[in-house]
Amino acid sequence: MKFIVSSQSLLRSLQLISGVISPNNALPILENFLFEIDNGKLTLKSTDLDCTMETHIKIESDENYSVAVDAKMILEFLKAFPEQPLTFLIDSTKNIIKVHSEDGEYSFTYFDGNEFPKTPLLSEEKTIKINSQTFLESINQTIFAAGNDELRPVMSGVYCDISSSNINFVATDAHKLIRHKINENSNETNSFILPKKPLNIIKNIFSESSEDIEISYDSSNAIFSFKDLVIYCRLVEGSYPNYEQVIPKDNSNELIISKKNLISALKKVMPLSNKSTNQVVFEIKGNSLNISTIDSDVNSSAMSNINSDIKYNGEDLKIAFNGKFLLEILQSLKYNELSIKLKTPAKAVTIEPNNDENKTLALIMPIMITD
Repeated sequence: MKFIVSSQSLLRSLQLISGVISPNNALPILENFLFEIDNGKLTLKSTDLDCTMETHIKIESDENYSVAVDAKMILEFLKAFPEQPLTFLIDSTKNIIKVHSEDGEYSFTYFDGNEFPKTPLLSEEKTIKINSQTFLESINQTIFAAGNDELRPVMSGVYCDISSSNINFVATDAHKLIRHKINENSNETNSFILPKKPLNIIKNIFSESSEDIEISYDSSNAIFSFKDLVIYCRLVEGSYPNYEQVIPKDNSNELIISKKNLISALKKVMPLSNKSTNQVVFEIKGNSLNISTIDSDVNSSAMSNINSDIKYNGEDLKIAFNGKFLLEILQSLKYNELSIKLKTPAKAVTIEPNNDENKTLALIMPIMITD
């Protein structure tokens, strides 16, 4: 059994799907790529059981066979070759693959392809299509806010809430929350939680594409299809918190402020904040914002005042935040002028771009002011 393939085409395809392979696997077979040869088409797969990646390339072959090849070895091997045809000869009696190049012959062992985990199949499949850049923006706006607490796995992913006219992408770790809305017509009303690993892989792969991604899903799995690439992932199990319920609707104090100025002030005071609480205190009086921090453990303090590009409508207010969380939110938002709505020092605060798009809303919980 044999097939002929371009060395660089095979290398690029394997590199594309290599990101899902974990360095420490409980099952040795997971450290391999699966090669499935089927009458002129080579399907390549990698998996960590929760996420599977698959791509296809054309080859010269009229046979059907599958083998599993050590991922680290084959990647290093192919990097040594300039563009040229490589002939792979599979010896099933010895479990050896021989490779013939323009100037040499090489051989290595393989595993039986039947040992490789099976790709999940969907039942009662539903499908939506989203422009890749729109989907990428939705991931970038939300994924950083997802939690890492193993005791609350539903918060470890990005929640997709699909209605007939839009899709809300939501992430939270109970300290901060991001809701990003896109206008997308759908015949379905549904929801599911996407794990972070495949989303981070998608971020890297689709950064320059403008075509549509097809997302198929059922109650357990989702499949992302794009050109010759398919990504399968197991959905996070559980019920997501009612995010709309925690977003305050009656925050009557509104601060309009330049994101650039606010980030600049925070970066000046944060290095002197307490390393365990990251506390920064906002004191708002009139059209002036005073941001301060103090760390009595090392006798350090800082204060920065913003009184330009700022407008405040509300009562004087003193409120504290975790500065690290606040910076993460501010740096994720695309627009420079922000609307920050507050009510009391103990109630959740919302942050939105000060425009009519109403696409992205961030929420941050205040913390208790400590001296």
